This record gives sequence, structure tokens and C-alpha cells, in this order.
Amino acid sequence: MITKFNHRHAKSFLAVSFSALTLYACEATPEQEIADTTAPILSEEVRAESEQVAVNSSQIKQSKSSRFHSTLPSPIPNIVPNIPANTERYDNGEANPVKLATKEPLSTFSADVDSASYSIGRRFIMNNNSLPPSEAVRVEELVNYFTYDYKKASSAEEPFAPTVWVTPSPWSEDKKLMHIGVQGYDTPQAENLDANIVLLLDVSGSMSNEDKLPLVKKSIKLMLNELDENDTISIVVYAGAAGVVLEPTAANQKTKILKALNNLNAGGSTAGGQGISLAYDLAEENFSDNKVNRILLATDGDFNVGTVDDDSLEDFVARKRKSGIYLTILGFGQGNYNDVLAQKLAQAGNGVAAYVDNLNEARKVLVNEFTSTLFPIAKDLKFQVEFNPAVVAEYRLIGYETRALNNEDFNNDAVDAGDIGAGHTVTALYELSLNGSNSRLVDDLRYGKKPAINSDLNIDELAFVKLRYKLPDQDKSNLITMPVMTKDIYQSLEDAPIEARFASSVAAFGQKLARSKFTHDIDYEQIINLAQANKGDDPYGYRSEFVQIVRAAEKIDQKG
Repeated sequence: MITKFNHRHAKSFLAVSFSALTLYACEATPEQEIADTTAPILSEEVRAESEQVAVNSSQIKQSKSSRFHSTLPSPIPNIVPNIPANTERYDNGEANPVKLATKEPLSTFSADVDSASYSIGRRFIMNNNSLPPSEAVRVEELVNYFTYDYKKASSAEEPFAPTVWVTPSPWSEDKKLMHIGVQGYDTPQAENLDANIVLLLDVSGSMSNEDKLPLVKKSIKLMLNELDENDTISIVVYAGAAGVVLEPTAANQKTKILKALNNLNAGGSTAGGQGISLAYDLAEENFSDNKVNRILLATDGDFNVGTVDDDSLEDFVARKRKSGIYLTILGFGQGNYNDVLAQKLAQAGNGVAAYVDNLNEARKVLVNEFTSTLFPIAKDLKFQVEFNPAVVAEYRLIGYETRALNNEDFNNDAVDAGDIGAGHTVTALYELSLNGSNSRLVDDLRYGKKPAINSDLNIDELAFVKLRYKLPDQDKSNLITMPVMTKDIYQSLEDAPIEARFASSVAAFGQKLARSKFTHDIDYEQIINLAQANKGDDPYGYRSEFVQIVRAAEKIDQKG
């Protein structure tokens, strides 16, 4: 389901912040362009003029640099400023149904390590004092916001070792939760590849708020401390046009990089498609087989000039991923955030989507989880689970609605799937009703055949889990398989691992926020108690913060 908050986001084309950059680039010699790449995009004088006079694009000289493109619209006179409507867009897909193991024993989906939905929900609850729209809640992203203590992989060549737990469900009597987790091989720092990073920054007028471009700058400054002289940073910006304001620069030249950042100002329309194209051009020009080549796009996703169609942008990025360049989306701001586009581009670009609502979140994504954010260890990670109908009557995959795959996609190496960074954990939960339980939601057919349970079916196995993945430099997938044994089912939730119990509390909360019809038997207080008792090792306080978020959501919900 896709929701777009009303309605058209009225933007004045009189804002011409990027025209200042274009004028500067047009007049500069090639030598000056290199020497002065940190010139301000928009001076205060030009900003003041732009509020009164529309710049006719015919007055802009042709740029001498192929990196600058002028796409300024014709002037529109007499536009009355107004307060823009809320145009945020979200999509969490259609809720997964309960499926009969006798009819559909296979379940297939792509891995998802995005975390945007969690921080978006936190922003609504903690900053806006409201519950997020249900369409903004992707339960798997709430669960995957946290790392879990799973089996460690032995090497970069075999980067996964699956963990499976089956426990009682905390929200549905007589049901089970099957908890599948993998942790990517955590590459030692000394083994990490160097990085070729292109920062693609939205500097359009919609990015002027404190939680947008100013927060983008602060976030990047945090990341710079994680890089060294072997890493390179470039900066591409876009507003009414796109241009390079920092050519590839060694990351230890912080004064030069910070000057370029500090001189950025927001204003104008949003030629995001042009910016993406230019960023890929720059990344390809400086591509290195010995480095991780990644574009970090920081935006509110409010593209409104040039290529603005979501599908066209997605197709462009999907074609570009063959170049070996990864695309990570960092979302910022509220009021016009386009989560739908962010998700599409991240999935198409072999990257992840995160949403940065405060500096602590920037620190989590770009410092604490720096290696998992930037350094890939595997691509196209897919899961396929076959449920044994002799044991399992019904099952439901919790979340992953936007990551569903056809069963035949699992063995097809041409089908794109999730990409995993160093040390990243991936978690998936199924809710199960076993044969003979009173929790089944679908009755046996009156006139159809009941499932035959005979000695040919192995009742020792509950399910069979399969994973497929490719190493970053390979095009042929590898297969991992693991049977799930009925003897390993935990008979009580209290006996289950702490990690499984905490994950189930997050899944319960996510489903309540998504207005799920399956979690009406658990209340906020039960979720709080379950999470509070099972925080385990919490070095950065993320799990403690989760408890506070649930408490705040409970108060908001009680007020109606």
C-alpha cells in the first residue's frame, strides 16, 4: 500500500541557488575550477536577489566544464509564497497472508537490512508526538534496526552461518515463532578495502530546514573521522542543475573537504535525476578495483525537475549497478520525505536505505556501523523456507512485504536481491500454527481431501531453510542449507535465548504500529516488559531507547 500525504508540494522556481554555482562555473577557467571547488553555491547577496528576480536561463553562458549542466526553468512571475502541503510518501506493501503448508509450502524473499522505517517511526513518536502512518511501518526494518548475537561466520569466502530458533509466540497463544538469523562475516579493520566515495547532496530549497542540509553536513563530518588518506571523497550537488563542487580528494585533507561542505546552502528546485547521473559519471571516472566504490545520496527525495518518475530513476540505477558502484540512500527531513523513492533506489543500486532524524542516528549509521554501511561482503542474499506439512499447518512471514520473490527466483542468479555489509545481521520471523493446535485460522475443508500424513514424511523436521548469496566479485551464487528440527523447539519463551525474546518484542511493536490484525492479544505494557527484561548487551543504548519509544507510543495511543 502506498500513501502520499496531501497533495502537491508547491515550490517556487524563483529560488535560484544553483544558478550561482552555474554562473561561477561558466566564468571559471579549468584551473580555477580545480582551485576553487569550494566556492559557495549561493551567497547571501544572490539569495536575496533570487527572491525578487527570476533568472532567465538564456542569460547563463554555456559552461566550459562538462560537469556542469544548466536546466533552469523559464521564469514564473508573481508566485505568492505559501506553506507547502505534506507530501510524504510511504509504502509497506500488502500485509502477508496466512498460508497453508499443504498448498504453499515454499516461502521466498530477499534479505533486507534497511533501517529507515525504524527511525521514521521514532521521529513521529518522539518528535511529532504522533503514531506513524501504518504505511510507513515495515516490521522487518524495525527488527533489523538492532544487531543480534548469531553464529559467527568463519571466513569472507563463507560469510554466513544461519541461526534458527523456534519459540512460543508472545502475542498468540499456541502459536510458534520461527526466528531465522544470519550475521555477515565481520571483516577485520585491517582487511577492509579503501573507499572511493561520491557524496551526492541535495541542496534544493526543500533541504533548508535544520533537520535537512545542516544535519547532512554534521553527519558527513562524523563520517570523515572514519576515513584516511587512502580513501577519496568527491562531492556532487544538485538543485536546479547538477555540478561537482569537490573533485576526488584524499579523505585526510579535511580542511578542503570541510570548506566545500560549509559553503553549501539550500535553494531552488530539485534536479535529482541529473545529480544521480553525474554522481555515477564521477564514480566511474575514479573507479578502482581495489576500493569499494559507493555513492552516498543524502536527500529528502523530493525530485521535481528533469527525470522525476520513480520507475525511470529506478531503471537507470538498476542498469548502473552492473558497473560495481553501490548506492546508499540517507534520508533526511520531514514534510515531503519520499520514502517510496528512497526504497526503490536503494534496492536497485545494491545498497541500503537509512533515515537520519538526528545526529545520534548519523553516528549509528556512519560511525558505529561504518563497516557494515560501506563495505559489502555479499550481494543478492535470498531466503527460501520449505515448511513440512506433516508438522506445520499454517505459516505467516512477518514483514518483508516489499521484498517478496517468486519461488522460481531463488535459483535464478539473474534476479537481484539484498546486499549485506561487513558484520551486518539479518533477521526474519515466521508465525506458525502446528498441526493439532487450536490456533489455526483456516479450517479443514469439508469436501476436500485432508492432508495425508504418512511415514514417507519426516516428522522430525519442522522446515528446511535455504540461503543463496554471491560474493561481491562473483556472478554465480552459493547455497547454504539447514534443516529445522522439531526436537529443538523451545517449550517456553522464558527458556529461549535473550536475542529471540527481544526480537519478538520488536516484532510485536512493529505489528501494532502497522495496525496488524494478528497482534490484538498483546498490549504495550507486555511489549515493554518483554523488551526491558531482554535488552542483554546494549553498549550504545539502542535497546533502552526502544523501550522509551514504546512507552511514548502507548501514551499517544491512549490519548487517541
